[in-house]
Amino acid sequence: MAVSLDVPEADIARVRQASPLRPRVAVVLGSGLSGLAESAEDGVAIPYAGLDGFPRVGSVVGHAGRLVVGALGAVPVLLFQGRAHQYQGVSAHDAAYPARLAAGLGCEVLVVTNAAGAVVPGLSVGDLVLISDHMNLMGTNPLTGWPGPEGGFPFIPMRDAYDPALRATMLDVAKGQGVKLAEGVYAALLGPSYETPAEVAMLARLGADVVGMSTVPEVIAARALGLRVVGMSLVTNAAAGVGLSHTEVLEAGDRAAAQLQRLVSEFISRL
Repeated sequence: MAVSLDVPEADIARVRQASPLRPRVAVVLGSGLSGLAESAEDGVAIPYAGLDGFPRVGSVVGHAGRLVVGALGAVPVLLFQGRAHQYQGVSAHDAAYPARLAAGLGCEVLVVTNAAGAVVPGLSVGDLVLISDHMNLMGTNPLTGWPGPEGGFPFIPMRDAYDPALRATMLDVAKGQGVKLAEGVYAALLGPSYETPAEVAMLARLGADVVGMSTVPEVIAARALGLRVVGMSLVTNAAAGVGLSHTEVLEAGDRAAAQLQRLVSEFISRL
């Protein structure tokens, strides 16, 4: 097990044995968004249960629970169909495992997606939001106690956690496809309960645009390992969970899946 990555060598070998492709880009697919993996060319699926380092947690509805190695737009990719969440009882370090595995396999870019609630009134269900920054309100950090890639504790700058050049490319792709793509700040809370009206009001005052329960651990770990990051949230409900159910989260994902698939596929083809 490499100290700098904390990734079992068996997992690296398992992925490399499954496919001759050498992925350059990793994509983490959030609730209801895993359909993108079905469009991968030469896709080979590896269940998370077959990876020693992936946290052993129960599945969340809308998360297929497997890693797909394939190609999008002729670019070799890793597609994580679902993730482990801290609300399932795993540590922030373990929740960030996809970023560490991606780095171990030589990926240069991490694309993170998630289902999120709208904090500001200008966002509607089905909107896509390009993440410009985040607030880590989960109470934990995936780098706590981790020696990091250079040894010692990794004090990682987070000023440009979401790569400005990659964001510009994503915005250009969206414009060309006629896709409405807002930019906003993602607030990450621990969950699994949805936010109260008072909490949503607090987040709005803090400057958040959307809120969710994932993504931030992966992004922090990715930056610690030198991966460039771009992230998108799919708005699946109004602020304070008005009319919210997990089924509705999945339904919103289904409606936006084709649009998101085209957006991410073209974005990756430009890298």
